[in-house]
Amino acid sequence: MNPPAAPTGTQAVDRAARLLREVVVSSGPVTFAELAAATGLAKSTASRLLVALERNGLVRRDASSGFVPGDLFVRHAWRRGGEANLVDVARPFLDRLGERTGETINLGVAHGGFVEQVSQVDSTYMIGGTNWLSRPVPLHCSALGKVLLACGAVELPPGRLERCAPRTITRRSALAADLTRVKRRGYAVAAEELERGLVAVAAPVYREGNAVVAALSVSGPTMRLTGARLAEVATECVAEAAALSSALGHRRREGVA
Repeated sequence: MNPPAAPTGTQAVDRAARLLREVVVSSGPVTFAELAAATGLAKSTASRLLVALERNGLVRRDASSGFVPGDLFVRHAWRRGGEANLVDVARPFLDRLGERTGETINLGVAHGGFVEQVSQVDSTYMIGGTNWLSRPVPLHCSALGKVLLACGAVELPPGRLERCAPRTITRRSALAADLTRVKRRGYAVAAEELERGLVAVAAPVYREGNAVVAALSVSGPTMRLTGARLAEVATECVAEAAALSSALGHRRREGVA
């Protein structure tokens, strides 16, 4: 008995397209077993094709290893002005940053003179799992707020700078100097400025036209995020914020963030 013929290029494309369609039309993450069953493909074939789709940004795995549409789909939806909003586009990037750091990840925007945190990935640790969603945070003592201030996305409201924690900066001249450092290094740090024992780093998220639309942060307890570890987390945050900015149509120019 002759072995079955190897699939032609067209057959391989058709099989990959069937897998991709199942992921895209699903209302939620699809497991590998569900995809193999729905398409009737051998598990080895389905696995090989999914790896190729994932490698090319057409599908990705979520935190539970289910398959969802990849970055290329959310980039297209954003640029075409579709229904995808900032939170939808940003979610894969927050998830990845959370997986890499294990800490709390937040996406923040300026609203009413404060930072509004519009999306969060919870820490994998028991210590450091505060829910910051919809909780207004002052601009001057949060890493997210400092980024938005430094990049000109928002102006600091008039009046005194409230002391929220032991190391809150309450002098405007000192804050201005800190914002200059934020612009120079590309990220902000707030160590026990918003809350005792809490440290956070944040980086700007740009959209097309070089405008800052949001900030991305990683936060955790000072006992865990210190020294070299804090520097590593800052590097991860900057990289993921840059990737998200690219998805929003931002193209970095020489000498411009």
